[in-house]
Amino acid sequence: MLVDVHCHFDFPQFDGRREQLMGELRGQGIGGLVIPGVRCADWPKVQQVAMAHSGVFYCLGIHPWYIDEHGPEDLQRLRDHLAIASEQCVGVGECGLDRLRGSLSEQMPWFEAQVRVAAEYQRALVIHSVKAHDEVVEVLKAANWTGNALVHGFSGSYQQAVKLIDLGCMLGVGGVITHAKGGKTRDTLTRVPASALVIETDAPDMAPAGVRQGQNSPQFLPDNTARTGLYCVGVASPN
Repeated sequence: MLVDVHCHFDFPQFDGRREQLMGELRGQGIGGLVIPGVRCADWPKVQQVAMAHSGVFYCLGIHPWYIDEHGPEDLQRLRDHLAIASEQCVGVGECGLDRLRGSLSEQMPWFEAQVRVAAEYQRALVIHSVKAHDEVVEVLKAANWTGNALVHGFSGSYQQAVKLIDLGCMLGVGGVITHAKGGKTRDTLTRVPASALVIETDAPDMAPAGVRQGQNSPQFLPDNTARTGLYCVGVASPN
């Protein structure tokens, strides 16, 4: 069975059709989803959606895009949630650094704090990293991170991939590999161990080629999986 390791199944695009979609996914051989939480206001719905469906797991975190909506008390709220969360809560995130949205210097304390929380509560990390892989590596090294981590939607060089993998990170592979501009990422896939790769959709975002932005679905996971396998053995192109 396939698992979509990063899918925003709580987003309103899926309201009113989750039950039907879950049935269709199981018919495709997709047995599970992991929902990342991106801000405190969304955590209750993230939990509710996950708890309502077998095979759906969740994470809680503060995304770098939304740090301005939060204060230090929200890190304590995160701890409070994790202290009583069920086994369906498998990680802290989506957290991380994004050089294209906001200031890394402002995002850094939030990322560092969530790394500490994840270590404290023995949860995996779900990391959002955009043009900030080197900084992510430095944060994990400084924290002596030894847990599990997913760098979701990885798009970077082979050298950056190796540094992350050496720290125990898995690389999330999604729709970016289907686009012509994803050549660097496809090259990386041919060179890193397949055991370091996991498949995701980031639905409804990160749409694959030919799908309108915002219309991505976990139903595209098998196609992402097949394309990733072909790229890994070097027999596929984005066309």
